[in-house]
Amino acid sequence: MAAGTLNLSIDELREMARTIRRDVLIMTHSAKSGHPGGPLSMADYATALVFNYLRVDPEDAHIEPRDRFIVSNGHCSAYNYAVLARRGFFDWRYLPTFRSFLSGLEGHPNRHKAYGVEVSAGSLGHGLSIGHGLALGAKLAAKDERVYVNVGDGELQEGSCWEAIMAAGHYKTDNMLVTVDYNDAQIDGRMTDVMDIRPLDGKFRSFKWHVIEADGHDMAEILKTYDRAHDAMGHGQPVCIIFHTIMMKGVPTYEDDFLWHGRPLKEEEVLELALKELGYNETAQEAVASYGDRGEARASYHAKMGWPVPESEEYYAIGPFVEFPS
Repeated sequence: MAAGTLNLSIDELREMARTIRRDVLIMTHSAKSGHPGGPLSMADYATALVFNYLRVDPEDAHIEPRDRFIVSNGHCSAYNYAVLARRGFFDWRYLPTFRSFLSGLEGHPNRHKAYGVEVSAGSLGHGLSIGHGLALGAKLAAKDERVYVNVGDGELQEGSCWEAIMAAGHYKTDNMLVTVDYNDAQIDGRMTDVMDIRPLDGKFRSFKWHVIEADGHDMAEILKTYDRAHDAMGHGQPVCIIFHTIMMKGVPTYEDDFLWHGRPLKEEEVLELALKELGYNETAQEAVASYGDRGEARASYHAKMGWPVPESEEYYAIGPFVEFPS
């Protein structure tokens, strides 16, 4: 099968983004760790990208040619895993194994263990350089491939990002599109207080990028913006979309609070309030149970990855450690 896209309607994309937000909340609750804030702020615009524009084959994550989707802000791994599962790369029932012992869904993504993940990320500032290398390599090889890199606004305080941005503008890497999750929130506070990167649009333009700004939560505007961005690609400039977003979007009680950058929803009542505000009438235990038997999900994922399949769930609680083949 060749790499391709889906063509979900606006309503279908909205519902998929809501589903993925629920996944993220339950994943961080189950793990009692993780980062929910960024995943919820990027859920709308990134879901539209992955489902309607990213040319991939979930049955063969390494098919050539294909587009690349890189979540450079790797702490947003819960979103990365959830969108891959919902796109069909692996069984979504595996998601609650997030950050658990021997799960392929590590806190920061490991491309050798997480099926469909293109780049191991976590140390901020690396994804742009890797993405530019992939995009430039594809151009030099005359491959019809596009590279999409998502970055956080706080991540753009890293100097290495600007080396990649400068190089992409210089080499006219016009098959590269960067999306910025501009929520003005990072682990230490407001981005504008920690280290103000404004004017961000002017900085990208000064490095010879084509820049568009949009509301990162208005699905109709998001799709129009991606259409404009793809029209601009292939004309001698890399493209950047600055999506204005809200941390923890979808859960009004917790929205726009930087403290949710890395605060998991540990307590059942905290999760239940979040689920209710997302439109789900379920207890925390019911929500977790809806993913079914975790042992079956693990067995399915291990089979896909060519890993040994342990006989019981207790294996994951007590070891022993097994070095899986990469």
